[in-house]
Amino acid sequence: MTRTVLILGPSGKIGRHAARAFAAQGWQVRSYRRGTDMKEAARGVDVIVNGLNPPNYHNWATLIPQITRDVIAAAKASGATVILPGNVYNFGAEPGSWTEATPQRPVSRKGRIRVEMEAAYRASGVQTIVLRAGNFIDPEHNGDVMSVALMRSIGKGKLTAMGRADAMQAYAYLPDWARAAALLADRRQSLERFEDIPFPGHSFTLEDLRGTLQAALGHKVGMTTFPWWLFTVLSPVWELAREMREMRYLWNTPHALDGTKLRRILPEFEGTDMRTVMLAGLPLNIHPNKAVRAGQLPVLAQQG
Repeated sequence: MTRTVLILGPSGKIGRHAARAFAAQGWQVRSYRRGTDMKEAARGVDVIVNGLNPPNYHNWATLIPQITRDVIAAAKASGATVILPGNVYNFGAEPGSWTEATPQRPVSRKGRIRVEMEAAYRASGVQTIVLRAGNFIDPEHNGDVMSVALMRSIGKGKLTAMGRADAMQAYAYLPDWARAAALLADRRQSLERFEDIPFPGHSFTLEDLRGTLQAALGHKVGMTTFPWWLFTVLSPVWELAREMREMRYLWNTPHALDGTKLRRILPEFEGTDMRTVMLAGLPLNIHPNKAVRAGQLPVLAQQG
């Protein structure tokens, strides 16, 4: 049976990895081109992966609802299932191991927007799978938080602390997330109309990351702090600074995502080992793996 998936945002980090993972699972992959008729693009597809996200948090209050309405309309017209990359903004600042049953009490404007977005999918009647993840780690360094924030000064031998170095944080290796999304798509008929599925990925502190890097690189790794003071000064005139500053609390909120539900649905799923994930943010020129230094990314990241 032919299975067809439409990737929204195919040039973004979510879209690229999703396209490869679905292709590896035998799906026919279509890419949506921005500005074209989404309903028409979705004609005949079985699944829509919504990788659309305004860059740099731009104008979320207007653009996220617009994207949501368009995706729901396209899914209704085609009968497709929507796979949505959820995040942890919904949960607020209460530490813990968050599950699909954790109360959603956002403390940020963006968190409230995400809660409203998911509520719109739930109310629409469109089958929706929210595969909820923490910070994405992209082995291709496409604007992920590991490479552009935590390791922004690693060339000088330092990690950058966005908050407490001992605060547990949830991370998701994008090739793993995409593979799980493709496997869930194959089982969509056995799922509820709306599924909230936490993707556990790996959880670790910045101190954990520093220890792994020191062992792999063979030298000490220092620590510096992110210049939040500068972002405070620039917030009135720089949208990205203002939006990032709003999420500062999360770096001081110890949290993880519980994988019980995902393991129940996909008992055979195995993610990439933590060491590989932790080292994925290193620039290629200092990566301890010779194959990676030569530009050979993991096999999944090369497919498609």
